Amino acid sequence: MRAVVIETPGTYSVETVADPSPGPGEVVVAVAAVGICGTDVHIVDGEFAPTPYPIIPGHEFTGEVVALGSGVTGVRTGDRVAVDPSLFCGACHFCAVGRGNLCERWGAIGDTVDGAMAEYVTVPAANCHRLPESVDLVQGTLIEPLSCAVHGFDVLPRDLGSHYLIYGAGTMGLMMLQLAVGAGAASVSMVDLNTDRLEVARGLGADAVATGADAFDRPQGWEVVIDCTGAVPAIEDGLSRVRRGGTFQQFGVAPSEAKAAFSPFRIYNDEITVVGSMAVVHSFGRAVELMGKGVVDAATMITHSFALEEFGDALQAFRAGHGRKIQIRPGA
Repeated sequence: MRAVVIETPGTYSVETVADPSPGPGEVVVAVAAVGICGTDVHIVDGEFAPTPYPIIPGHEFTGEVVALGSGVTGVRTGDRVAVDPSLFCGACHFCAVGRGNLCERWGAIGDTVDGAMAEYVTVPAANCHRLPESVDLVQGTLIEPLSCAVHGFDVLPRDLGSHYLIYGAGTMGLMMLQLAVGAGAASVSMVDLNTDRLEVARGLGADAVATGADAFDRPQGWEVVIDCTGAVPAIEDGLSRVRRGGTFQQFGVAPSEAKAAFSPFRIYNDEITVVGSMAVVHSFGRAVELMGKGVVDAATMITHSFALEEFGDALQAFRAGHGRKIQIRPGA
């Protein structure tokens, strides 16, 4: 089969590799489409510590089950599936308390084992979720990032009538926007330096958009402020915009060495809650159902597709900030 192989950080190519075969409890999926994520870029650049090399990337994907390993039940050949990439050990303290995303031996398809930037991929059958009839294989690639956003909302207060401020109108910011609207937000304001993205945000339900929060007339602040950029200036600004008694969420991925300044006295005196949200846990199945209900505008979110052999072009488009969700379609 053909696959994108990252040999070492900064070195990748499309190669012919051995076809996968399923072990016990596993299935082989013929990959229909796979989204490019910021994590994939970090893996290409050698900035994602858990990744061994060489590796086939790709963790946001859908496809059709084409082969079953021994002992597989509940999944059949021909099933159209989205795949939860999470690989938790099931034995450590965090897995035992239901927080597998913090697993001491955390792994993920496409991040620590070979993924879906290929014609076929082997995955645990238990990680496969059948797609609703209303969701096609292209749209289904949004389920994995949506499951991350769903987990983000799991750790936020969800009081009806709250006012939200979101930094970053990329894929994840736009998903958080759509979930906030669906969760009964009184208003959602969005900040991004890219004015084209802000117009998309407005079309998806944002009440106000701007390149800086000073443009909004809300001196009292916002009950919920979410950073989807990972950029220190946005994080510091966002922390200063939280209303007394409100919540700041760090959703965007900042560099591991980044430092942000804040006022500990204000956190104390204004009773501000600061929460993080990392990856997926107990949220993939709910994301499947939300996609089936049309909570996410897939047509607006997916803007570019490339063949497997065009991985370099897709990566360049992602780095340049073109469009929104960029896909590779190995089955095209």
